[in-house]
Amino acid sequence: MKDGLTRRDFFKCCILGLTGTGLATYVDTIFMFTVSPALAAGPNKYSREALFYEKTSTGALKCRKCPHECVLKENSLGLCRNRMNYEGKLYTIAYGNPCAVHIDPIEKKPFFHFLPGTRSFSIATAGCNLRCLSCQNWQISQFSPLDTYNVDLPPEKVVEESASSRCASIAYTYSEPTTFYEYTYDTAKIARGKGIKNVIKSSGYINEIPLKYLAKVIDAANIDLKCFDDNIYRKLSSVRLEPVLNTLKILKNEGVWLEITNLIVPEWTDNMDMIKRMCEWLSGNGLSECPLHFTRFSPMFKLTHLPLTPISTLEKAREIAINSGIKYVYIGNVPGHPGENTYCHHCKRLIIERKGFRILNNNVLKGKCRHCHTAIPGVFFT
Repeated sequence: MKDGLTRRDFFKCCILGLTGTGLATYVDTIFMFTVSPALAAGPNKYSREALFYEKTSTGALKCRKCPHECVLKENSLGLCRNRMNYEGKLYTIAYGNPCAVHIDPIEKKPFFHFLPGTRSFSIATAGCNLRCLSCQNWQISQFSPLDTYNVDLPPEKVVEESASSRCASIAYTYSEPTTFYEYTYDTAKIARGKGIKNVIKSSGYINEIPLKYLAKVIDAANIDLKCFDDNIYRKLSSVRLEPVLNTLKILKNEGVWLEITNLIVPEWTDNMDMIKRMCEWLSGNGLSECPLHFTRFSPMFKLTHLPLTPISTLEKAREIAINSGIKYVYIGNVPGHPGENTYCHHCKRLIIERKGFRILNNNVLKGKCRHCHTAIPGVFFT
């Protein structure tokens, strides 16, 4: 154990599931910044007046950031657990107080066509506007910033640490970046001025106007498309499908680089007919060049009784997607599987070889296949 790491700090690492490199990164983080105390009710240094809300005729406040459109009475928190009605104003209490700070390979998000091989300074605050039964980060997503140990990291400091760590991007990830919207937006705006890219890993459950504002300061998004059935979506994540589909179309239209992840959960989202409908919808809506990641489920949170996704199921889904016209389809959480690699959609040759989050070989040169010189969709340094 690192000198000076208290049992409480170590216990926190255990709660967050941090081991190995993740633990080491967190240990470094807590010595770089001061661990903040629990937030008191009402405005303080970790709060800002929230964007996108209105007063109702009853005096309550209606949040307009996401499709839940929570109506908050005095001193109450929204469903995301980090927006509060205090004396007639809506405040975010998730501002400059992340509970997770790490440096990750960009492939971990996952992004396979956005600056591959680079590192991303990754942050999250507590809170989420979904209630996914399969959440892998439920220890932070299903709590409020009032309940977690947080580090003092205002937007300017995030950008400073990202630059000093030689990260090509800042990732707003782990929980749900649209719930710490103001923190994400302000940080991204500063980062853009410093030449640092901004990426989000998100459920995409956000209203159109806030999304379009956010799209002006982010460069890439990986959206979790949980499934293609509204009834299953409601049961699995407590939200509706249609707003997520709308998010995909808006991000594409706004010029944000887009990748899509579909976690295949046995007995929930492994129906091949549904997967086919999803892939056909993506192709039919101009998203055929957006990389699609089929990710292996591991028993987690409230679905610990389910098995791992069979690899054969992931392979069938990938085949369906390719046959539906999607050009770049990946298999995730199966290190060493050929489905992790990138193959040129024109000549079919291997152009990026991966194992887990590591790139073993990269044959993309100036955004083109080295073999046939076909342009590869994405954002590449080489």
